[in-house]
Amino acid sequence: MSSFVVIIGEGRLAERVGEELSTRYQVFRRTDFENSLPANSELILVLHDTWDPAAHQKAEELVNITGSAWLRGFVSFGEGIAGPLVRPDTPGCSQCADLRRLLGGQERSEMQAVKQKLAAIEGMGRDPWASQIGLLQLAHIIVQETDKILAGKESRLEGRMFFTDLKTLNGSWHSFLADSLCPVCSQIPEDSVELAKISLKTSPKISPGSYRTTPLGHLKEVLYEDYLDNRTGLLNSKMYDLVTPFADASVNLPMINGGNEGTAGRTQCYAESELTAILEGLERHCGLEPRGKRPVVHDSYRNLEGKALNPLEVGVHADEQYEKPGFPFQKFDPDRPMDWVWGYSLTDERPILVPELLSYYSLGCGSSGFVYETSNGCALGGSMEEAIFYGIMEVVERDSFLLSWYAKLNLNRLDPVSAEDEELQLMVERIRSVAGYELLLYNATMEHGIPSVWALARNLKNRGMNIICAAGAHLDPVKAAKSAIQELAGMMLNLDGKFEANQEKYLQMLEDDYLVTQMDDHGMLYGLPQAEERLSFLLDDSRSIQSFRDAFNWESRHDDLTEDLKEVLGKFRESGLNVIVVDQTPPELRENGLYCVKVMIPGMLPMTFGHHLTRLKGLERVLQVPMQLGYTNEPLKYEGLNHLPHPFP
Repeated sequence: MSSFVVIIGEGRLAERVGEELSTRYQVFRRTDFENSLPANSELILVLHDTWDPAAHQKAEELVNITGSAWLRGFVSFGEGIAGPLVRPDTPGCSQCADLRRLLGGQERSEMQAVKQKLAAIEGMGRDPWASQIGLLQLAHIIVQETDKILAGKESRLEGRMFFTDLKTLNGSWHSFLADSLCPVCSQIPEDSVELAKISLKTSPKISPGSYRTTPLGHLKEVLYEDYLDNRTGLLNSKMYDLVTPFADASVNLPMINGGNEGTAGRTQCYAESELTAILEGLERHCGLEPRGKRPVVHDSYRNLEGKALNPLEVGVHADEQYEKPGFPFQKFDPDRPMDWVWGYSLTDERPILVPELLSYYSLGCGSSGFVYETSNGCALGGSMEEAIFYGIMEVVERDSFLLSWYAKLNLNRLDPVSAEDEELQLMVERIRSVAGYELLLYNATMEHGIPSVWALARNLKNRGMNIICAAGAHLDPVKAAKSAIQELAGMMLNLDGKFEANQEKYLQMLEDDYLVTQMDDHGMLYGLPQAEERLSFLLDDSRSIQSFRDAFNWESRHDDLTEDLKEVLGKFRESGLNVIVVDQTPPELRENGLYCVKVMIPGMLPMTFGHHLTRLKGLERVLQVPMQLGYTNEPLKYEGLNHLPHPFP
């Protein structure tokens, strides 16, 4: 009877747990936190027959004073909940658990409001479903875990919660991630020059011909265990698309405002697609806002000039766009203070300040917002080097596509058979036989030489989307082509119904470019047969078809991905392009050896959605590269560019 347990609360649950534990431990009872508590308690239990958020908040404050671990048990809307076990100075508190639990529900905003209201009135009356038998089951779990904790054993409530349906008595265990932004337990550091520094390390490839450093199968257990859970997961649901030509899976990233972000994985088998979708969801999570470091720099560019990126170098909206009534962004003002984060220039090998709104794509609006920014250049990898490599490839992919579009480059068509890759050929044939589309591939490689492919699918049927476009970039041009084809396939067949039902809307967009306001509008517009002539610069069949061997001359023989990355950086230096990396990795990914970055290459064209949000001003490269590549005899002029909405879906 040497162990000392404090029970705070009143009701059947507190009584039952107290009766059970008092037979073998010293138990100290309190109904609330008003009076002082023993400083030598080994464990504090906060137990109620209802949901009392105020009590849980007070318990978090108490942990910092007493240094004791604590565990809660309560009832909320017909459900008994135990956990988590909270230890002092350890991320993963009750507030983190509540956030994950509320995000896992359907009425997130409403439940958040309920929590705030209950915290203000210190709980409500006893939950009507808190029956004696239901609370007995919950008490049994709490007593069992208390025994383990006091015996120094690992508890099942470490980073987990137990839920029991008090109507059916069905129970389940659910793990959750600590919230890196939690006001109670977050331990993320302040952003700094030192934390921004990136030193490229060796990053061996998993096999010859691969450009990955961690096998997808090795991540399977941790991806499911730590990130996907229907009740408390960072990602809370999954779905298979059985309509598209290839294996397409998606997962859901719930947002606190009640919205959902779906992320997809597209491979040749559903198991891999599901894992890829989880990784995509984690990438999206990292890019929403700073979670790995706390931004601390708030100043004007004028005061930071010399150690900060000039925002005009990334391309901004045209003056006439800013002047339109209701435009959501303000023209850049070098004297207006804004938030900055530290990035790292791999080209100059030095830290550099970058506007926060360029580094995290949910932050574009507001008093300092001057451009619309997407997730362009965000990438996740099994090493920092892998994440940077794929971030660069995404920037290159979008830039090559947009530059081809704006300059109306008559790209050379590629012969898929010449790639001598059986899987690629089967993909082309499957798209024709299953989806009814002819697949055309074009060489969109720009002056840096990184293989880039524009993929265009043209409908052979009498209904559905007429043309679908996508792009891919990779040092291996076959991988670039496959990536683009997978993106195309994800839109085939399942968009036909939407297209047929809304053709009148898309016809109006054909007449008025500024009706193209959403991401989906871009791809759906070019589903119209009437829009096909806009792509005549590609569909011209008078040019000879290139083989993969003749079209691409980049060859990698490295066993280490870092060596490939260094070669890419060398090409960008030769082209006068700066590669800047912002490390977005939060602790919930870093602990599993995953890294997420945002790559920016000033001068390259940023992907935008919504025709009114096009960003071209300040990007002279779109005028010069066509001449460098021999498409034109002189630099283009801005007014001569293709100013129609782009077809990137």
